[in-house]
Amino acid sequence: MICLGIESTAHTFGIGIVSDKGHILANVSSIYVPERGGIHPREAAQHHAAVAKKTLERALAKAKVRINEVNLVSFAAGPGLGPALRTGATAARAISSFFNIPLLAVNHCVSHVEIGRLATGAKDPVTLYVSGGNTQVIAFEAGRYRVFGETLDIPVGNCLDVFAREVGLPSPGGPQVERLARKGKHYIALPYVVKGMDLSFSGLMTEAVRKHRAGGDLYDLCHSLQETAFAALVEVTERAVAHTEKKEVMLTGGVAANKRLREMLRLMAGEHEARFFVPSMGLCQDNGPMIAWTGILAYKHGVRQRLEDTVVNQRWRVDEVNIPWR
Repeated sequence: MICLGIESTAHTFGIGIVSDKGHILANVSSIYVPERGGIHPREAAQHHAAVAKKTLERALAKAKVRINEVNLVSFAAGPGLGPALRTGATAARAISSFFNIPLLAVNHCVSHVEIGRLATGAKDPVTLYVSGGNTQVIAFEAGRYRVFGETLDIPVGNCLDVFAREVGLPSPGGPQVERLARKGKHYIALPYVVKGMDLSFSGLMTEAVRKHRAGGDLYDLCHSLQETAFAALVEVTERAVAHTEKKEVMLTGGVAANKRLREMLRLMAGEHEARFFVPSMGLCQDNGPMIAWTGILAYKHGVRQRLEDTVVNQRWRVDEVNIPWR
């Protein structure tokens, strides 16, 4: 069985082609980069529409697969930016309808966890999912992925990116903050907000920007911003590990590229005698194979959808999805 998956929740238009044996045949994407500021949903959607045909052609060529050899089409129906989601959904429905291929709408966050499990061999991890659009601690319990902690305002990736933009660092901001943080020598006190199992980063970002404008050293502020945000993430993840008693920890999402966050999570996992996993960055970032693989899992375990059922949902939570394959 071969599935073609379409990812278009935010800045990435990605197409993945995956077999039911878990072989990734193609992982091709095009990323919308705004001229200034953050992602503009309408412009992202226009980018996705413009590159869809070429991205599909590249993916099929990479996989050495003809479209009539594809057995299933899946797409990310949420969560994400409405216009971008609808562009991916339209492309998926068009392919499905024209070539008479079954269609499935899948959850973007579930897909991050499932491609991570496939790529790393993790069986039942507590997953810290951190990106520009999401920050959640996720683990499987009683038939669904449950959220054990999440951001109450902005995601950690957005926190880093906005700070970088406000202090004049080039985009993407997260890697720039990480680079400068390595040169920081002093910790500057910043708001540390953990509320139960949830997190807040807006006050942290605002105060870091304020201190920079007041003359604070940029290297020290980048170091302090990272240490504060990541300590909060590790605290909540550690409590989820202690509560669930799971022996695996997985990190995924775009912020998983950060070496300092990896180091802190690895140390925490070791203290709990848990194995630590991070997929390759091509599978941590938004990508088509994760959508294709989740589509395969769902389809092979009896999930079927009519075309009219494949609607997008900008706020489709990971804990609203039944997981029949586990």
